[in-house]
Amino acid sequence: MSSRSWERKVRKNQTQLNKQRKKNGQTPINLQKSEEKVDTFKGRSYMMPAFLLLFIAMYVITTFTSDYYKEAGTMYWVTIGLYVLMAVIFILRRPYMSVGKDYVRTRRFGGDRNLYTVGIKAINVQKGSVVIEQQKGANWVFSRMINRFPTDEMAERLRTFATVHNIPFNEKK
Repeated sequence: MSSRSWERKVRKNQTQLNKQRKKNGQTPINLQKSEEKVDTFKGRSYMMPAFLLLFIAMYVITTFTSDYYKEAGTMYWVTIGLYVLMAVIFILRRPYMSVGKDYVRTRRFGGDRNLYTVGIKAINVQKGSVVIEQQKGANWVFSRMINRFPTDEMAERLRTFATVHNIPFNEKK
């Protein structure tokens, strides 16, 4: 049994016990929480919202020239509104990278993804970008130009992460 699964079982049992104690009017038991330091680096997404707004602008221009919007009615304006709403959601939903004790976490289209140390082949850093190579699957790329990540700070934190876990760290100037 790995230590992570053991920690999950302890947390699960602790929450069940605390619920029972709360029902009985007793104070909850606070077991030692692992004082895990998680560093989070947030970026800002501009490319996808810009693409969506350009796409909807082209849609509006092409449909206004053919008078399609008169025939489409309400669904035409609902479609435009939903594309604009999706662009706003992409702007507000900031991309991030978190570095924990033995994992790196980020947000992908399917949700949050964890990459543990056993799955990391190497970490490559260049000016303006950080690439985390995986054992299986596509590389994770964090770019200053595309998502406005603070790549210099990320590189420093990943350097210490790589030395602690003996992961190859390559830096190109």
